[in-house]
Amino acid sequence: MNPIDLLIFIGALVVLIILHEFGHYAAAKLLGVEVEEFGIGFPPRALKLFTWRGTLFSLNWIPLGGFVRPKGENDPSIPGGLAAASPWVRITVFLAGPVANLIAAVLLYAIIFGRAGMPDETITNIVDIAPNSPAAVAGLLPGDTLLSVAGVDIDSSAILVDTIGANLGVETVIVAARAGETLEVTLIPRENPPAGEGAIGITFSHPRIAIPLWQAGALGAETVYLQASQLFMLPSQLMSGAVQPEEARLVGYVSMARMFQNVREQEADSGMPAGTNTMAFFAYISLSLGLLNLLPIPAVDGGRILFALPEILFRKRIPMRFENAVNLVSFGLLLLLLIYVNVQDVINPVEFAP
Repeated sequence: MNPIDLLIFIGALVVLIILHEFGHYAAAKLLGVEVEEFGIGFPPRALKLFTWRGTLFSLNWIPLGGFVRPKGENDPSIPGGLAAASPWVRITVFLAGPVANLIAAVLLYAIIFGRAGMPDETITNIVDIAPNSPAAVAGLLPGDTLLSVAGVDIDSSAILVDTIGANLGVETVIVAARAGETLEVTLIPRENPPAGEGAIGITFSHPRIAIPLWQAGALGAETVYLQASQLFMLPSQLMSGAVQPEEARLVGYVSMARMFQNVREQEADSGMPAGTNTMAFFAYISLSLGLLNLLPIPAVDGGRILFALPEILFRKRIPMRFENAVNLVSFGLLLLLLIYVNVQDVINPVEFAP
């Protein structure tokens, strides 16, 4: 990876971590909970950066995340501290970090859709034609716009694929537009085409059209929802065998860097505005960071929310000593897992498809 890409990768990850912690920080401050420290990385502390409104901002030696340390985080006897606050306040503060990452993912996808627009599926253009394929023999050319197949108007990818599939081995009339003129050709879609060519041997695409800001935002939110749904389905897919364990393997910073390198190398050939694939990569990382922190595991935000729920449901709080002990042990185990995953990245790297 070249130095510029490395700086982009590290800088973007730091920004996503800071956004997560800023979510906690902002929620705590808005709800009247003092924040003693805002840390980038995990202790031990490497450097005191500055102090702002009573909060020490620090840089720490273990570069695997970050933290916000509210006043009285683990001691409910401290007035005005987080542990002394109502369960609703605590849940809001814990929830704010993952929500910040999810919002960041929505915004990044919204920017992508705003820049790249949306494909207009009512127009289908031929991008490439395989040599000696039915389309090539019939005289179709890259740049032609398909108007109809077998008398069916082509106004979506699904209709094109379904119509060609319904006419395999049958002489089929295709009407196309070329340089403002209409032409008609006849071909026979192949029942057993060569691998990667398709029945008539064309590659097609749709022109992209600009969309309004509100639609870009809605599409960004929809994309985050769909990707989150896929991640939540992963455990059941693993158990059913639909996804192999190697495909769902946790990856660390080294593998993430290699994935980012692949994204950057393919950026120029993607046909999208510059930086689009890079933004999409970090949008997915932000989404993953938000969802992972919502898992009901002690020491992460989801686990802390889980500890606060009994107080709302049963008006009885889990003993703080027990909660602190569980979180401490879980944090240690989580740190060991992070180290293990990153070591595996080095000694047993993930193989990426070319």
